[in-house]
Amino acid sequence: MPLGWWLTDNLSWGSPLYCIEQPGQLWNGLAPVPAGLSPTCPDSASYRQEVRAGESRVEQYLAAGWQPLAAARVLRARGYVLLDDELMAPDHYSAFLGKALPAELHYTAVKQGDQTLITISGAAR
Repeated sequence: MPLGWWLTDNLSWGSPLYCIEQPGQLWNGLAPVPAGLSPTCPDSASYRQEVRAGESRVEQYLAAGWQPLAAARVLRARGYVLLDDELMAPDHYSAFLGKALPAELHYTAVKQGDQTLITISGAAR
């Protein structure tokens, strides 16, 4: 394997936005990222490995204040149906969304200080 290719491949996975394939787009091109959401990616080594292996997909966004549905509204407007949801605590919302059964996406929103951390995960496409 050429050294340049190896460096490009490995350094890209070390970048802070390794999980956002299409910057400015929610869920890999489904829709533009809503105003007020800032993309981020989990630090988890297991998430990195799953995404890198093509086993799953994960996107994370930060929103100011407590906005647990900030990205869910966009997903629902694009055809994802709420299949099950739960307010696990006053600052932790979880939902399963899909266009068919079983659910295709797991959506969580957790309050972190004065922000909401939204995580969308599902199978890689």
